[in-house]
Amino acid sequence: MSIEIRNVSKQFGDFQALRDVSLDIASGELIALLGPSGCGKTTLLRIIAGLETPDVGSIHFSGEDTTDVHVRERGVGFVFQHYALFRHMTVFDNVAFGLRMKPRGERPSEAKIKEKVMSLLKLVQLDWIADRYPSQLSGGQRQRIALARALAVEPKVLLLDEPFGALDAKVRKELRRWLRRLHDELHVTSIFVTHDQEEALEVADRVVVINQGRIEQQGTPQQVWDNPASPFVYGFLGDVNLFKGRASDGRIHLDDGMQLDSPEAGHADGTRAFAYVRPHDLDVERYSPGQALDAHGRPSGIVAQLSRAIVVGPIARLELIPEGNTQSADNADSDALIEAQIPAQQFHDMGLREGETLVVTPRRAKVFLDQAAGI
Repeated sequence: MSIEIRNVSKQFGDFQALRDVSLDIASGELIALLGPSGCGKTTLLRIIAGLETPDVGSIHFSGEDTTDVHVRERGVGFVFQHYALFRHMTVFDNVAFGLRMKPRGERPSEAKIKEKVMSLLKLVQLDWIADRYPSQLSGGQRQRIALARALAVEPKVLLLDEPFGALDAKVRKELRRWLRRLHDELHVTSIFVTHDQEEALEVADRVVVINQGRIEQQGTPQQVWDNPASPFVYGFLGDVNLFKGRASDGRIHLDDGMQLDSPEAGHADGTRAFAYVRPHDLDVERYSPGQALDAHGRPSGIVAQLSRAIVVGPIARLELIPEGNTQSADNADSDALIEAQIPAQQFHDMGLREGETLVVTPRRAKVFLDQAAGI
């Protein structure tokens, strides 16, 4: 079942939840709607489900206009964040509920229902707890039962709203892998809403980043990670350092004196520029006077004091305060504080200590000029 969303807008009072959203979802695709709270992603999901009606625009399922079709007739399965299981029913009865509610002419026999329910419970690897009640299950088990119940009516489209948001990190990670494997097996067109970047990048075939009711960017997880289309996407998909400066003659002249080559600055003449650098794209060295200059006498790196080092597992996270900034890391402006990541082994081999002066040099930066930056 393919889905075509055309020019959808939705307003609640003075709040514009969606602004002219258009999106095509291929049959069998697993899509993540990713964005911060209030960006419109859940509203879009509810409009696809038929739980909300757009003010403007249309929804088509495989070319058929379903904009005004009732939610019961759309053939969608819905999984909510908080399970929404019936507490007074056993696991078996929860999964069987949708089948037993079908009109008499479409309702399978109890024997068929039993066969279907046990098959689904086996699929979600919980056939051994069919006679238990939701209160006797863990959060991860409840969410898998909610998914089995949604699948029982053989939906054409599966919609998941923050399905793992209420679970702890370890269980969430396990269920993400499990959902991906399940989707590869069933190939039901699926859309899930999340504000968790890692979840979207790990699970989805395609990530749709939404900001203030508009689609900011869409693409494969690799595409949106490697080539963010805007400062918002860059900042939302993981940690990032922001350096400000001016662009001219193919170079960015940062406010701290350092310069970066940049094709974006080819035709710019003093335009305000913003360079985004991931923490793992910074080289870290000890500082010695004069070392931070290139062959032309220009600063090639940023001199900064190591304020704090967090070494957990294989990665060392370094918080650095640029030279000339007298604030401590706790009080430093978030734009002024530089975050770098290096292998923990390198940190130990270098014997770095808090309070030392270091030089950090960007290996790779994404530059946005002021007119494109939206800042």
